[in-house]
Amino acid sequence: MSSDQVWKPEDYDRQLSFVTTYGKGLIELLAPQQGERILDLGCGTGDLANEIAASGSSVVGMDFSEEMIRRAKVKYPHLTFVVGNGEDFNTDVLYDAVFSNAALHWMTKAADAASSVYRALTPAGRFVAEFGGAGNIGMIAKAIQEVLSSQYGIDTNSRNPWYYPSIGEYASLLEKIGFRVALAHHFDRPTRLLSGENGIKDWLTHFGDNFFIGFTPDDKKNAIEHISQLTKHSLWKDDAFYADYKRLRIVAFK
Repeated sequence: MSSDQVWKPEDYDRQLSFVTTYGKGLIELLAPQQGERILDLGCGTGDLANEIAASGSSVVGMDFSEEMIRRAKVKYPHLTFVVGNGEDFNTDVLYDAVFSNAALHWMTKAADAASSVYRALTPAGRFVAEFGGAGNIGMIAKAIQEVLSSQYGIDTNSRNPWYYPSIGEYASLLEKIGFRVALAHHFDRPTRLLSGENGIKDWLTHFGDNFFIGFTPDDKKNAIEHISQLTKHSLWKDDAFYADYKRLRIVAFK
């Protein structure tokens, strides 16, 4: 993974708890069973791994960020967490299921990531995932492009760290690897950001590092302020910003 994103675990837990909240619905789809071995790929600070483990499953959480794994180990010392690259990993044991919430869109080498998941599964093992799909954060991305292009002469395409596929694109990718895709659902999920007037600014501070490489602190602050202003007419409702999320939910079997 080549992203220059810097993760801030404590702020992530405090300001972006909606990631975990929505992920609980994905656990229902996973339906973990007593004694199953489950890998949580892109586990962040471990909240969903802990939820899965409550079913009696044996859970390992993996994340590319050492900072996130460090915090997960502090929060849930009874669980196993490891640093690993989701685009290229091998495991010593095979898993009954690989679960991934809000992580695969950071893995731009999508075929490599899916192949790693396939190798990690037992025969007939399942892959249950949700991540950004085609059109995700379209209005935010448009504002980023407008500000960085007009004010700084930057082509945002060269700095985009995300992979947002359509159903057809991702299902075909999985089938070529050998998966049987049982469910593929692309849906809108406007997501309330928790910081009021600072919602978009905090979101960009957490997730937008790639776009501001080489910026001075003042330039970054000013750019983020302008992006926030541009999105307000389309994403502000009542007392909060609502990120224009479009999600892709997948269930596939080896």
